[in-house]
Amino acid sequence: MFDAYTKVVSQADARGDFLSSDQLDALSRVTGDGLKRIDAVNRMTGSASKIVSDAARALFAEQPQLIAPGGNAYTNRRMAACLRDMEIILRYVTYATFTGDASVLNDRCLNGLRETYVALGTPGASVAAGVEKMKAAAIGIVSDTNGITQGDCSSLYSEIGSYFDLAAAAVA
Repeated sequence: MFDAYTKVVSQADARGDFLSSDQLDALSRVTGDGLKRIDAVNRMTGSASKIVSDAARALFAEQPQLIAPGGNAYTNRRMAACLRDMEIILRYVTYATFTGDASVLNDRCLNGLRETYVALGTPGASVAAGVEKMKAAAIGIVSDTNGITQGDCSSLYSEIGSYFDLAAAAVA
């Protein structure tokens, strides 16, 4: 797992190059957005239970067969596993948001997840729909302007959304 700085430096080092102006400008933008990132991660972390439970509630309202007898989230044990998986995905999205890099999300969370769900008979499309609902809830919480310094955070919201999109695509 590399943060944005380590990744850029290791790539330049592997090529035996100095950092380019474009790379330095990109790292400068990451630094400038540092407090925004921390605020976003704090908001997602502080609201993790709400994000997961609201997304699960909306998913099960749309797909009630998941919680019906014989459904993939039927029984308390299966429901708990579903909520746990949603929470794990959200946690790794916060790591990616903090570092500005999706490698930790890919390497430690998404790598092999689709295969695991296929082996368990878990419908990937339903998991992806749950991830999309977490995305909407998380971005809604992160983009709430109450109690934060005003500024343009649209690129950060887009970045956060891309991490959720990556997760949804990995399980679908």
